[in-house]
Amino acid sequence: MDYAETITTTAGLDPSWAALENVTTYPEWTASMSTVEPLDGPALQLGNRFRVRQPGLPPVVWRVCEVKHGASFAWDSHAPGVHTVAHHRVDRQPDGTTRISIGIRQTGALAWLVALLTAARTRRYLRMEAAGLKAAAEAGAAAAAGDGAASTGGR
Repeated sequence: MDYAETITTTAGLDPSWAALENVTTYPEWTASMSTVEPLDGPALQLGNRFRVRQPGLPPVVWRVCEVKHGASFAWDSHAPGVHTVAHHRVDRQPDGTTRISIGIRQTGALAWLVALLTAARTRRYLRMEAAGLKAAAEAGAAAAAGDGAASTGGR
């Protein structure tokens, strides 16, 4: 099963990537995650694992399986009969905006059953996470612009 959500932000690529790669802060801007606990350190690097707790779902350990710094990352999890890969990507658009794309692919003998039980929640959580990423990116861009104004005396 595949699920995807895309949203566009006025934030540039750098603040969008900063929001995306700082996975431990996700619970600060989306109600779809209660905690993101680093198990091997907080850095988004290959092999690092994170325990994610989401309302109404069992805790899941995600392992970072791909990172293209400044552009994308993926992490995966395994449960009996189901392999899940979640992808996250930021792309600069010709008009100067940034597209944030996130999604989940579930495969395996029991993927159909997981989809039957959680599809609506998965879609809702992806919408919440995309909106939260957009807000976090825009807040980061605004903070960076404020820092720049402060460092130049507001000129």
